[in-house]
Amino acid sequence: MKTNLQRLLSDATTLSSVPYVYMQLDDAIRSSRASAEQFSTIISQDSSLSLRLLKIVNSAFYSFPQKIDTISRAVIVVGTHQLRDLALATSIINSFKNIPVQFISMESFWRHSIGCGVASRIIASYLKEPNVERYFVAGILHDIGRLIIVSKLPESAEEIFSIAAASTTPLYMVEREVLGFDHAKVGSELIQLWKLPKSFEDIIHFHHEPSQAIKHRLETSVIHIANAIVHAMSLGNSCELFVAPISEEAWTTIGLPMDVIPNIIELIDKQFNEIINSFIVHSP
Repeated sequence: MKTNLQRLLSDATTLSSVPYVYMQLDDAIRSSRASAEQFSTIISQDSSLSLRLLKIVNSAFYSFPQKIDTISRAVIVVGTHQLRDLALATSIINSFKNIPVQFISMESFWRHSIGCGVASRIIASYLKEPNVERYFVAGILHDIGRLIIVSKLPESAEEIFSIAAASTTPLYMVEREVLGFDHAKVGSELIQLWKLPKSFEDIIHFHHEPSQAIKHRLETSVIHIANAIVHAMSLGNSCELFVAPISEEAWTTIGLPMDVIPNIIELIDKQFNEIINSFIVHSP
């Protein structure tokens, strides 16, 4: 019997609201009247968020030559849109970190998700995209639907993992067989509930099949490639048992030469451990 997706999401009431700080920051940007000082005041209301953001901007993630010791300075140096997106990423990780789940290590899940975010940001930098933090957030969120499935449908999740292990079939395909939808669709619908940018919705929905992304194919291809690279590097795990090959069409879409992959891997390796510590996710 297939699961009703809308009922699944309505049951996940504690997970169906976007972090309040992000909403305030987004409203401030949309108003176009908010100053850097007002923007920093919103962030500073949450001391733990402020600390995490300062750790991030002072890490190898940015490699600024001088230490940034205040949120107001971070707003000026990093930018309002970029800091808003970083605040979204760290707030979501913080709000999901204690949900009860079986069959999955939350630390390993977030290591994979953050690794994918780091890889996506690095690839976007190679492409000279204007807001690479948006790619970082999309990378972090790409598997968020799997947390909904394992936490709300543990019996179905156990069946899915068992079938995938026995058949060597990718998890997302088994999810479709058992549930009628996959974690990518769940994540996409959650993004819609949160009223986040449409690009996130499409990227998450099609990150396993980037050729199906019509409006945001470049961004989706970046997350698809980043996901495969991070799986191959064994940086955490989102329960996938096998490393899926990179779509040739996705690589053609981003237009980078294959010989940049070693450089991308080197940068991921350089930034990963420090950014994990910045998000207060402990390495095993």
